Amino acid sequence: MDMDKLVSLCKRRGFIFPSSEIYGGLNGFWDYGPLGVELKRNIKDAWWRDNVTLRDDMVGLDCSIIMNPKVWEASGHVGGFSDPMVDCRKCNGRFRADQLAFLRFDTVKEGEAVRTPVFFFGVGSSLEIYKQNAKRIDKLNDSVKPGEIMHRTEGTFAEADEPVRIRFECPTCNEVGTLTEPRNFNLMFETNTGAVADGSSKVYLRPETAQGIFANFKNVVDTSRMKIPFGIAQIGKSFRNEINPRNFIFRSREFEQMEIEFFCHPDQAAEWYAYWRKTRFQWYIDHGLQSDRLRLRDHDPDELAFYSTATADIEYSFPFGVSELEGIAHRGAYDLGQHQKFSGKDLTYFDEEKKERYLPHVIEPSAGADRATLAFLCEAYQEDQVGGETRTVLKFHPRFAPIKAAVFPLVKRDGMPEMAEKIYRDLKKHFNVFLDEKGAIGRRYRRQDEAGTPLGITVDGQTIADGTVTFRDRDTCRQWRVASAGVVQAVRDLLEGQPIPAAE
Repeated sequence: MDMDKLVSLCKRRGFIFPSSEIYGGLNGFWDYGPLGVELKRNIKDAWWRDNVTLRDDMVGLDCSIIMNPKVWEASGHVGGFSDPMVDCRKCNGRFRADQLAFLRFDTVKEGEAVRTPVFFFGVGSSLEIYKQNAKRIDKLNDSVKPGEIMHRTEGTFAEADEPVRIRFECPTCNEVGTLTEPRNFNLMFETNTGAVADGSSKVYLRPETAQGIFANFKNVVDTSRMKIPFGIAQIGKSFRNEINPRNFIFRSREFEQMEIEFFCHPDQAAEWYAYWRKTRFQWYIDHGLQSDRLRLRDHDPDELAFYSTATADIEYSFPFGVSELEGIAHRGAYDLGQHQKFSGKDLTYFDEEKKERYLPHVIEPSAGADRATLAFLCEAYQEDQVGGETRTVLKFHPRFAPIKAAVFPLVKRDGMPEMAEKIYRDLKKHFNVFLDEKGAIGRRYRRQDEAGTPLGITVDGQTIADGTVTFRDRDTCRQWRVASAGVVQAVRDLLEGQPIPAAE
């Protein structure tokens, strides 16, 4: 699909707008419009119901966005949550040194210079680090060969097949020699509490929701009577001062996470990791990401955090490339151990049945609500032919559709508007529905197809005669009759997965 078409549709139909657009917007921030807020809320509600409400071993939490700064000292964010950055002196572009800088090699061969753009990992790194990350480089750019991984300060490299001259090129303006030396850039937003802004009042907007769960582990155990194994779930906003926000809502500075911290006995951690790895992947399949664009990738040993035993990413092939939707990590006892150390509080768990005290291990499924929204938008977007015309349609899973059904009077006479109004009011008690009386019926269908509405309900001449209405399916355009008195139940059955009746 064309990403530009999707972005245009989202703006035109009220899914997603640039934040503060009338003032020129603000890079890395987005507003969800009338349809977008319903779509994202439906995704979050489905995630919460499936992972919290329907389970006996899960409870919820809603932590504050601003917490004691010591939380972030314990988690390592204050000391290590930064990226090495380089700036271009000409175009003022800023790039992560370990991901976004490019080299240009002039390869000398038989007297002819061959220009070869190559993905470059780590402007300020050592040759040993380049070699360690050779596998990652190969995944990002198949053209990279081991002999082309160069040290910054060297003009030639002995392992290359041919002598090469290295020149550093800005990936935006393509100028050579304009990139600065790498500098660390703090990714946390800082603010102050209280009346005086000084060092003692400095706090941070949380860069993730997980640490609030760990900090409240003891509170939850003491008040909820939950026994291990159990999980704590949270949906909430996080903030990261991304240097290069990009790809629409995929990478932004304000985003929403859907996270679980599942606490278990160390001896059962591997089993629970396998369970959550499989369960979370299946959730996306069950809700429409059934194409070959979805995959589950286990991290290589050199990708794992030092405290992690295993990690898997659920990835989706967006129009801009394959990127992470959700990570499932076996974090061991690292987080609780850090907070126990920095706070001085005992965070161990005592198993009364086994008479055993231990620091639980944690399995963390961490999903991005905005990234999930974008993935479901990409998967739902289709263009097909109906009646010899091209239509744009969003084929959302019914649980996610912003509007569940639209009601149309065929014409504005003969009592049809009044009947449509009554059906609309009855449905609105149970679902988010829409009443549309303007324009030709075909045009009204197209508007709702573009909004992703699964069902169209038309009040027509036959309705007045026998009390039935026409149901229309968004995906197949199939139509059938339903008694007007049973419309609410019929919509409920169809949204819950009952097969669509044969066309009449």
